[in-house]
Amino acid sequence: MSDLDHHLARHLAEVQQRIAEAAHAAGRDPHAVMLLAVSKTFPADAVRAAHAAGQRAFGENYVQESLDKIQTLADLRASLEWHFIGPLQSNKTRAVAEHFDWVHSVDRLKIAQRLSEQRPGHLPPLNVCLQVNVSGEASKSGVTAAEAADLARQIAALPKLKLRGLMSIPEPAGDLDAQRAPHRELRELFERLRGDGLALDTLSMGMSADLEAAVLEGATIVRVGTAIFGARDYSH
Repeated sequence: MSDLDHHLARHLAEVQQRIAEAAHAAGRDPHAVMLLAVSKTFPADAVRAAHAAGQRAFGENYVQESLDKIQTLADLRASLEWHFIGPLQSNKTRAVAEHFDWVHSVDRLKIAQRLSEQRPGHLPPLNVCLQVNVSGEASKSGVTAAEAADLARQIAALPKLKLRGLMSIPEPAGDLDAQRAPHRELRELFERLRGDGLALDTLSMGMSADLEAAVLEGATIVRVGTAIFGARDYSH
């Protein structure tokens, strides 16, 4: 095993331990929370090393960078799950529809319609989450909680897509209680939509800094990059 392999295996184990402790504190099964390793800006070698350590689901934000990585790691494709988690422009939907298993960042009907039309017939339905802007920040993508129910129903009706649940990226907060508040809002919205008859099973919320708060509030996917791969270098 190389240094990179050892390093990533240790970090993955540490993050899984954090998830397990938070799940136990919430009276939840740790296996009900999936770790999505956010590999954006990190090379294919890092994904390969994380895969060797048992990680299967990887999150990417930038279409071109991720396509290069998916191609480089084509030999592992059957045992990798690729999740697109960044803002998605209309002109980039085809590549995502053709190469990803999940899209967490659907926030407009037009994007969902394009993903639905462009999903190849031989692939299973594309799993999607509706991105909700719980903090109401002008700089963040996502629909308001008030708009979510109508849009969720429209997306759920589209062919070749499977609406799985909701995703959010709340603004950073200091202590655990402050971190929990936006995650609780998203969970309450999720429960209302399920009560209205939508078959949702996924809450994609929580990152390196606030994953405990997210797990305590019911996250089923936490998106963790820095705590696994280290600090990101955006200079390139």
